[in-house]
Amino acid sequence: METETLAMAQEIDFSFLALFMRATFTVKIVMIMLIIASFWSWSIIIQKHILFRKARALAGQFDRAFWSGEPLDTLYEQVGPTPDGAAERVFVAGMTEWRRSHRDDGGMIPGAQSRIDRSMDVAISKEAEDLNQGLTFLATVGSTAPFIGLFGTVWGIKNAFEEIALQQSTNLAVVAPGIAEALIATGLGLLAAIPAVIFYNKLTTDSELILGSYESFADEFATILSRQLDS
Repeated sequence: METETLAMAQEIDFSFLALFMRATFTVKIVMIMLIIASFWSWSIIIQKHILFRKARALAGQFDRAFWSGEPLDTLYEQVGPTPDGAAERVFVAGMTEWRRSHRDDGGMIPGAQSRIDRSMDVAISKEAEDLNQGLTFLATVGSTAPFIGLFGTVWGIKNAFEEIALQQSTNLAVVAPGIAEALIATGLGLLAAIPAVIFYNKLTTDSELILGSYESFADEFATILSRQLDS
């Protein structure tokens, strides 16, 4: 009897596709949701990696140009109205307000320093939105995917016990397929959640470092303009 049960169990297809096809409608929906969430998470991760690397490269390139000793007005003209990088956009925001604050007689409109600071702060806020876009989804997947997978497992095990009751048998050939189908949901939940959590933490740290460099540049640039205002 035991030999026959083992032989029957060996004939069962335990491939992922076979387990998916045998699963109930609810468990299939759970699996599809987790697979989509996983692919979406990886697309965000790859996109952010490319975006952050480009942002760091452009920031380094502009930083070298800014501290090369070239006059700010000349650099402003070179950057033009359509700056490439975020650091350039922060610089253009400050320089644009700096030029607008000059009166026709060459004097400065009162409150120029605060307006320049606000202009650069707004530019940094816009860059923060672009850098952090999509990270909320990673956090959501990382926190909810294991529970969604667990729900699929609980539902699958419930159906497995129902099958045991209908078959009135607890042999391996009856129990194994249902349990395997149920556990696949938990596995997919972990497969989606673990990379999402890891890269959410990494990308959040990278974003904060990049934004910190923009804020440091804005502070240094504001100091330079403040000295010119005082003089």
